[in-house]
Amino acid sequence: MPYVNDGGGKLDNFPKEPEMYQSEPLSASQKQNFVIVGVVGLLLVAGMIAVSITLS
Repeated sequence: MPYVNDGGGKLDNFPKEPEMYQSEPLSASQKQNFVIVGVVGLLLVAGMIAVSITLS
């Protein structure tokens, strides 16, 4: 790990930065999976709200 000496004589230890890369665009099946997960999540939240309203 690289050490840096600041003006006061202290040593600072910095981690190695990760290699950067550009993400690739989502495929059609990945987009479809995101939509399915979103719909299931919305249904779950709506169901939980309906149950809480019913029980209160």
